[in-house]
Amino acid sequence: MNTNLLLKNIAKHVDLTTEEQELFISMITVQSCKSRTILLHATEICKHSYFINSGILRSFTINDNIVEHVLNFACEGYWIGDMYSLLSQKPGNLFIEVLDGAELLLLSKENQEILYEKIPKFERFFRILIENSLVANQERLMDNLSLSAEERFEKFCSKHPQLVNKVPQKQIASYIGVTPEFFSKMKSKMLHR
Repeated sequence: MNTNLLLKNIAKHVDLTTEEQELFISMITVQSCKSRTILLHATEICKHSYFINSGILRSFTINDNIVEHVLNFACEGYWIGDMYSLLSQKPGNLFIEVLDGAELLLLSKENQEILYEKIPKFERFFRILIENSLVANQERLMDNLSLSAEERFEKFCSKHPQLVNKVPQKQIASYIGVTPEFFSKMKSKMLHR
């Protein structure tokens, strides 16, 4: 199991001793997933936080009209999960899907709680992750309210250049809040400028 990327991710926010790193790594499980694997279905309880060692994942919902709404993309070096379900241990409303074959490092809710007790630095680490997620979600909400579709797409491209050519266009359209047809016309218009 390669944990270098994960330990670098943690080191951005907290310093762990060698013993703390070893305890943490002993609580992680590795999972390799093929493209199109659904890791979590809506109505299931999220039991893990997923760290992406390689690959691309997305979280999404499906409305009553069977239309998908992409909430988030996550690639190498990112964490993903259904935060509501993970924290409350109630059934969630998100699907989490592997878009590009992935190697994931899983931390169970139970092991996360053990880490909080044995290594209190992890409370700080996960608090920082949750705060960053809250800020990003608020920023995205404000963008959806105040920016045009073109501006939202340009912002997506600048924030996630590694995803633009790897994620299906219809999913990017869903993420920025437009139909695939509108997205295609908008993109064509932008290219002709």
